[in-house]
Amino acid sequence: MDNNTVRIHDKQFKIFITKEEIRSRINEMGWEVSKKYKDLKPVFVPILNGSFMFAADFVRACSFDSDMMFVKIKSYDGMSSTGNINLELGFSGKIKDRHVVIIEDIIDTGNTLVEFIKETEKLNPASITVVSLLLKPDAVKHDIPMDYIGYRIPNAFVVGYGLDYDDLGRTLPDIYQLDE
Repeated sequence: MDNNTVRIHDKQFKIFITKEEIRSRINEMGWEVSKKYKDLKPVFVPILNGSFMFAADFVRACSFDSDMMFVKIKSYDGMSSTGNINLELGFSGKIKDRHVVIIEDIIDTGNTLVEFIKETEKLNPASITVVSLLLKPDAVKHDIPMDYIGYRIPNAFVVGYGLDYDDLGRTLPDIYQLDE
């Protein structure tokens, strides 16, 4: 193996998006979001576990004051979605009449996000904006808002930069794609 490939469990992955490309795109996204929210003090809501790296870098790239509330949702087992959405950690504060910015690592089928948006809407926020580092347009099954997207990628399995394969690979600084 070289620096362009990694082995996680029983699968081989090849580099797909470098840490330098990720950093540059996140800075662009932070600038875009800063224009909209600089005077609104939104509530950033990263969806754990996958978005933790992206959320930390993205929030630092935004040039305004904000609040953070973390939620934890699980819908994957191994390399595929279970179809079941399990909200393990919910909102820790009030979001009524606040601008909510949901931070996702990846929008795949959209099953998790569509259910989470429904739950969030019940709390009467002023607005809901979705920021995601990755989007798989060919996999999306729902009409959901996708306000700020870092990269549109093919419908292939990816790991790294917070994304995992059976709990491994999250700490890789680059994003790797399954090498079949």
